[in-house]
Amino acid sequence: MKSTNNESSASAPAELHLFRLAWPMMVEMLLFILLGFVDVLVLSRYDDLAASGINTANQAVSVLTIVFTVFSSAGGILITQYLGAGQRQAASRIAALSIALHLFTGLAVSIVLVLFSQPILCFIGAKGQVLSFSQDYLSVVGGFIFLQAVLNALSGIFRSHGMTKLPMFVTAGMNVLNTLLDVLLVPGWLGFPKMGVMGAAVATVITRALGVIVLMFLLFRKVEKPSLFRWLKPFPKRDLALFFRFGVPAALETFLYNLSQLVITSIVLNCLTEQELIAKTYIQNITILFYIFSVSIGQAAQIIVGHRVGAGAFTEARQQGFHAYKTALLIAMISSVIGILLRVPLISIFTDNAGVIQLASGIFILNLFLEFGRTTNLVLIACLRG
Repeated sequence: MKSTNNESSASAPAELHLFRLAWPMMVEMLLFILLGFVDVLVLSRYDDLAASGINTANQAVSVLTIVFTVFSSAGGILITQYLGAGQRQAASRIAALSIALHLFTGLAVSIVLVLFSQPILCFIGAKGQVLSFSQDYLSVVGGFIFLQAVLNALSGIFRSHGMTKLPMFVTAGMNVLNTLLDVLLVPGWLGFPKMGVMGAAVATVITRALGVIVLMFLLFRKVEKPSLFRWLKPFPKRDLALFFRFGVPAALETFLYNLSQLVITSIVLNCLTEQELIAKTYIQNITILFYIFSVSIGQAAQIIVGHRVGAGAFTEARQQGFHAYKTALLIAMISSVIGILLRVPLISIFTDNAGVIQLASGIFILNLFLEFGRTTNLVLIACLRG
């Protein structure tokens, strides 16, 4: 594509640098992960099975929200390529369509999660107290999952414009609020009712709702005009086709990964003891912190590659992609080794159960080998999407 618009815009910077883009996204993802991490941590003080319950519920949510990946991946690819080609108006049209698609698909998934929460959880093997805790959490968080869908759309738009710091700051604020609400609502401090799992769910929903409001305000202040959605009339059918063309492969990739995780969860729930289930929950919540480096570098590389492809600089796009991969692999290996050395103190943050600590510590060492393959997939696939 060749540039058709000479408009100078801060939202389409001429120079995009890997670390300048990656570090705010890394911090944002870390903070976003901490939203769930804090829920598990606070609930682990309340009841180990409650912590396992929300972890199980989130596994179910992750599979059903794959549809969001179709639109978020495609939206990011199209916006970066249009900006790289100087087609600012087309980028705005894609942004409007992305928000609308995320909202409507989010509402559809919310309805499914509310109506079929128990069958879904039973299908993956939840039972007893874990099922009860999972269903309580899913009935609230699942019913408002459309908020997360819109958050994904808005964050993706900012990132595609190279504005990665704003979502980071908003996510930081969401973390502070979520932590405060968790501490007040789960154990019932300062006169608030003791709500347990429901308290964590309510805190998550309130936090996401405020996050959507703030990001939408910033979108209209920094990137787009409030009349953005005028681009949806007449409905851009050609753009919708492009969303599916670029998004479906990315969604299938994510679906297959999450499906494998769901199968593993089902096996764990049906075959392992409660102690082993608890160990799995804590391991997942710790090791996820190690691969956010790879995810953030991959997303930054996708933005850079997308802009270069849009400008027709294919050789430079390829070079930038491989540079990002080597950088991410080095960081992933170093962080994994540090995690192995500190595995006992890290697991002890969640529990003082000696059996759980011993079991989780042994599994932790295998993460070094997992991160090599995961980093390769995350970064190179992101570059190919761009």
